[in-house]
Amino acid sequence: MVAHVRFQDVHVSYGDKVALQEVSLEIPRNQIFGIIGPANSGKTTLLKCINRTIDFVPAARVRGEVSVDGQDVFRIRNVYGLRRRIGMVFPLPVGLPLTVYDNVAYAPRRAGLHDRDQLDALVEKCLRQAVLWDEVKDRLDQLGTKLSGGQQQRLTLARALSHRPEILCLDEFSIAIDPVTTMKIEDVLLELKNEMTIILVTNLVQQAHRLADHTAFFNASRLVEVGATEKIFTEADNELTRGYVTGGFG
Repeated sequence: MVAHVRFQDVHVSYGDKVALQEVSLEIPRNQIFGIIGPANSGKTTLLKCINRTIDFVPAARVRGEVSVDGQDVFRIRNVYGLRRRIGMVFPLPVGLPLTVYDNVAYAPRRAGLHDRDQLDALVEKCLRQAVLWDEVKDRLDQLGTKLSGGQQQRLTLARALSHRPEILCLDEFSIAIDPVTTMKIEDVLLELKNEMTIILVTNLVQQAHRLADHTAFFNASRLVEVGATEKIFTEADNELTRGYVTGGFG
């Protein structure tokens, strides 16, 4: 099992509040890696460390090492280059005040892709992967912020995929999306793991059970248990883990 992302003794605090406490974890390449746990257990903070959006939190203090492909992300000078390699989708849509087309084409253009035919093909591909193409193909010049909440969230996913990332971080991506569409996106994610590593933070434990190859359970800022998903859900070693995945608390 080759680690694509590795956390070594990572401790994160926001002022006096500890968000992650001495976490060591390896995330394999080309898998869906599930991260589950109750609210305020450190799951989102973990994702923010990978592409250094944690830098935007003034009170955040990070200790330990987070590495991607063996390189410590906090020693990387070209942070923008790092973020182009890592797609990020947060729980609620963050749309750019641009057309649907330009939302998806924005990052590729910034990376130097200006050929219209190639852009058209990439925009369509990403919108199809986000299960949005059929709903917006006749209104690509409409403002993305005019779409419904669920459509805007899928547009955010398409925009993240437009980077052609090697790592895709999903933080409660389906919170604003209806169950039928969520299932369709889940099918796409199962295909996408052949192209990239997917890190899935979810409060829907059955979503992790359906999708993830490995799953980590966090509670109270600590990594409690990590292992093959089927083992976590059927033969967890820790009593806390067993209680969480069976709905005993959350």
